[in-house]
Amino acid sequence: MEKSDHIALTLSSASIANITGGTGNDESNLAGSGFTRKSLRRSWNQLPRCQRNLILLAITAFCLTILLYLPGDQLIAASEKDMQEKAGLPFLNRHESTLQSLQSNGDNKEVSANEIKAESLLNEIDAKDKLDDKVEMENVVKMPETALADVHHDKAVNLIDILYNGEEPIGLPATSQVPLSERAQLEDAINNPYNLAGVSIEEHLKNIAPHLAKKQHFSGPTNERQSAVVAAFKHSWAGYKKYAWGHDNLKPISQTSHEWFGLGLTIVDSLDTMYIMGLEEEFNEARDWVNKSLTFRAKRDVNLFEVTIRVLGGLLSAYHLSGDKMFLGKAAELGNRLLPSFLSPSGIPYSDVNLGDLSAHAPKWSPDSSTSEVATIQLEFRDLSRSTNVPIYETMVSEVSKKLHALDKNHGLVPIFINANTGTFTLSNYATISLGARGDSYYEYLLKQWIQTGRKDNDNLILDYMQAMDGVLTKLMRRTPKEHWVYVGELINGKDFKPKMDHLTCYLPGTLLLGHQNGMPDSHLILAKDLLETCYQTYMKQPTQLAPEISYFALPSKDEPDIYVKPNDAHNLLRPEFIESLYYFYAITGNRTYQDMGWTIFQAFETHAKVSAGYTSIGNVKNTLNTRLRDLMESFWLSETLKYFYLLFSDNRKEIDLEQWVFNSEAHPLPVREH
Repeated sequence: MEKSDHIALTLSSASIANITGGTGNDESNLAGSGFTRKSLRRSWNQLPRCQRNLILLAITAFCLTILLYLPGDQLIAASEKDMQEKAGLPFLNRHESTLQSLQSNGDNKEVSANEIKAESLLNEIDAKDKLDDKVEMENVVKMPETALADVHHDKAVNLIDILYNGEEPIGLPATSQVPLSERAQLEDAINNPYNLAGVSIEEHLKNIAPHLAKKQHFSGPTNERQSAVVAAFKHSWAGYKKYAWGHDNLKPISQTSHEWFGLGLTIVDSLDTMYIMGLEEEFNEARDWVNKSLTFRAKRDVNLFEVTIRVLGGLLSAYHLSGDKMFLGKAAELGNRLLPSFLSPSGIPYSDVNLGDLSAHAPKWSPDSSTSEVATIQLEFRDLSRSTNVPIYETMVSEVSKKLHALDKNHGLVPIFINANTGTFTLSNYATISLGARGDSYYEYLLKQWIQTGRKDNDNLILDYMQAMDGVLTKLMRRTPKEHWVYVGELINGKDFKPKMDHLTCYLPGTLLLGHQNGMPDSHLILAKDLLETCYQTYMKQPTQLAPEISYFALPSKDEPDIYVKPNDAHNLLRPEFIESLYYFYAITGNRTYQDMGWTIFQAFETHAKVSAGYTSIGNVKNTLNTRLRDLMESFWLSETLKYFYLLFSDNRKEIDLEQWVFNSEAHPLPVREH
């Protein structure tokens, strides 16, 4: 007899009946006594192990069979829901709507197997977005077909050809920091640049017609100085119209055009200047060009900052002053086409955007953006949201401001470069701190955003501004050893002082005075007055009475003139910053001395920059006999310099009321909001 681990015991139904006191077929008695559960458990335990394993395997196979026969659409729905939750897929909803469209608009034709396959494979591709090459994702945000082509080659391109016809939509990269609640709005705006809030731009503007801007009225020039500025504008405009119409800038000496972005910068930038000056004929011809010829479909890289302050700002300002909703419609389309810049991993915008391709990337020469550029788009995007009642534009730039606020600073001062991939300031050997190039308008827009949004107490914008101005006073302000001119220098590597001041920095006196007018401390007023005088001296110290691009200042330890200019920095580009500050001083104080200072400089431009076809930048302010004409008239000459001259010479210093309007960095006035 073989050994066994188990003893088999079989009970007949009669035996069970005897034990339980009932019949073998009495199920109720068995259930009532609980005997069945015990006997079954005992029987199970007494079965050989191999038999138990076979039974368990059979049960498992039965369950799997049931699962396999579940309705397929239930499994697909569950899978799609899980993928959306895990990856936040940007394409899934569009794939569904595209297939639904094919089903509903295809004369009752069924979706082909290839289309269903395409959807399935694209879902797999989307779910892998987070695993894409990190460098590729950091350095460029592309339309989905381009990105997929780079990673998955021809297969992905073919799939997209199946699913999309016409202009393909863009998708958010998986690494984007955009919250899910805003993702749909952002995608919708980028995918549909001709739409607002789900309808065409034209239809949306009809829907909000009661809230559109009303036409403003201006009297035109009222004195000889204003008339002289209007004459300078008309002379510039005539040369541009004759030799460079529709192009970005005029080259007045060679009498040709200069192209930068292909957006007719001079026309769009000049719209509000012409309106304020009362140049109705010129304004109307410019308006017609914008309406009929200004398009944003060219596949060409543009700079986010420059296009925002010049073109978007120019269109919005023209809309607010003229009440013409055509300008707002153009601004809305442009705003949509600029949004891909925000699809960086950090949410700090890329510097370059292709308006036609709807793609964006860091500058070709560096992975960094200029700090001033990413911080000088908020006024315009916020105004676009407030004007259209579409929040996504303000949402995106407000997030940028929040991120900038959260970063560590040097007494409120910021390096001039920031990385759009990491969202942090560049702290290498190039971590210069400057209120000139690449840093200037960061500080300007802190104050102006605060004014634009109703001057709220304890707002981070004004707190950051006040801290930064304290940093200017303690870290950057110096006096020359002999004549005690006050200037604002730079910090190289964040610590080494350099006695250099760009002409761009001469916006600061006006900004400081504007801040003081809105409650900032008297120390800001004192610095504003001192700095204004120094900026004026950078003009008056030169034989041409025109300031150089960069001025240097003597240090106590060196035997140098208090203010001196290096040969490579002696050019003048017709810049507006000092005239802007003079305007603020006149508009706020009413002191006509500032008008006289401006008139001296205006006459210097007339003497040294005026040529037969317009006005030109010059290469040397240090020699009246050899100014080296540079043959370029930048659009900001008409947009900013001449506009500020005109307003500076006005008999009505509140021709643009600074309580109701705030100027963007390109001198385009935008309305102040109550909140």
